[in-house]
Amino acid sequence: MTTIYMEDKAQNVTLLDVANNSVCGLRTEEKDGYSAVQVELVVGNNKKNGKIIREFIVESLDNYSIGDELKTDLFEIGDKVIIKGISKGKGYQGVVKRHGFAGSPASHGHRHDLRAPGSIGSAFPERVMKGKRMAGRMGSDSVTVKNLEIVVVDKDNNIIGVRGAVPGNNGGVVKIINQD
Repeated sequence: MTTIYMEDKAQNVTLLDVANNSVCGLRTEEKDGYSAVQVELVVGNNKKNGKIIREFIVESLDNYSIGDELKTDLFEIGDKVIIKGISKGKGYQGVVKRHGFAGSPASHGHRHDLRAPGSIGSAFPERVMKGKRMAGRMGSDSVTVKNLEIVVVDKDNNIIGVRGAVPGNNGGVVKIINQD
């Protein structure tokens, strides 16, 4: 993220690189039962190259053919987009960080249990109920952010700027969908 000053206002903007995207396949209504475009993203450097393929459902395939480069000309300033990505992974966390539990008081007979969850069950049904909020893995979830506005389109460098935050680490791969 960065800050861009526009119209005497500071805007918090996430810059997204939309280079190296190309159409690698088309799904047709006759053959597959739906219309979609398969987009290939080439990532990595000379030591480690990889390809990521994602599919986008479209209404018509008239504007797409295999080998087309998808660049910033698909977006305009003021467009609303949906961005999907994988959130940052936090690893194994306790109940205080994962669910916001208050923990035990630091005095009045409490020792070594400041961040413990407390009671987790009852006499009946003599088991831990499903969905009980306990310690465990946190993050690395699929996250969708809606109604993000595009405020910068740099066609020379294939970069778009979106007002607000998007899920994931720096350099992570996200899916950008026009909200039309």
